[in-house]
This record gives sequence, C-alpha cells and structure tokens, in this order.
Amino acid sequence: MRKLTAGLFCSVDGVVEDPFKWQFDSFDEELGAGMGEMMGRIDTALLGRVGYQQWAEYWPNAESDADFAGFINPLPKFVASRTLTGELEWQNSRLVEGPLEDFVAALKNSDGGEIGIFSSISLVHQLLFAGLLDTLMLIVHPVIAGSGRRLFNDGDALTRLELQSSQQTSKGNMILSYGLRRD
Repeated sequence: MRKLTAGLFCSVDGVVEDPFKWQFDSFDEELGAGMGEMMGRIDTALLGRVGYQQWAEYWPNAESDADFAGFINPLPKFVASRTLTGELEWQNSRLVEGPLEDFVAALKNSDGGEIGIFSSISLVHQLLFAGLLDTLMLIVHPVIAGSGRRLFNDGDALTRLELQSSQQTSKGNMILSYGLRRD
C-alpha cells in the first residue's frame, strides 16, 4: 500500500498559511536535504483547487527554483475541486473523480511510490481526520507569525498522534513527522 504524506511549514504559533512571508531567513541546508529526501520518495501529487491554480500559474515557467520545478512539473497531479471542470492545463494534471476519501483510498491501493499532498491546508486536515494520512511532517520555523490560517481548528476531534521522527536543524527549525496513533 502506498503512503500518503503531507509536509507543511509551520510557525511556532501554528500558522501554516503563506510561509514565504516568515520562513525565508531560517531555511538551511538540513531543511533542503530533508525536503530533497522526501521528494525522492514521492511520485504522485495531490492538490486542492486554490493551490493548484497558484502553482499551475507559477511552476511551469519557474526558473528561480529549477530543482523543484523539475520535480513537480512532470509529476502526475490529482486536483480536488468542487468548482473546476474539464481538462486542466498544467501538464499531467487531472481532476479527482468521485468522493475525495474514496479516490485517495483507491490511489493508496494502486502501484507506485508515496503520494504527497502539496499546498492545501484543507486537504491535509480532511485526510488526516479521515484516517488516510500516513505522515504529517510539520517543519516548525523559529518565528511567531502572529496571524494566518492554522491547520487545526477549535472543535476538531481529540486525535492522538505518534512521533515518527524528529530533527533540529542548524538554524533552529524542527522537522517533526507524525502519524495517527493506532490503538
């Protein structure tokens, strides 16, 4: 069975939205190496509509980050959306057909490497609480963002997690990988 992995940049106060606003001065070699290692395992991407539209506008023509563009552009990409229809323009992109949780469960049972959720807080949230997310990697930067969207909300169900791995980087980032505790 394929694993479903999500990685989010996170501030100490839990903000996961728009990390480019606050992560720039703490990105270091260890963080880059960890991301490269994760990218080496992922061969399929899952995106939400908003993330898809932002990334489809930028990555096909990106020159400033050729490594990530070379990774994400040829990757098969499945897009969860209630509003997009028809063919998607970004290469190797298709809309998720049917209920998201059923689609992801079937995708996990297909052949291939890891499936990565990219640029979608709502998909990470939904699939974690549906029990389909195998690894939630939170890359906590040493900063208080002060405002912005968080992954978890008041009223979310009490959910036990299990630490899979942890690493501190030279600039004080914490790379924390969690899975659902199954007991």
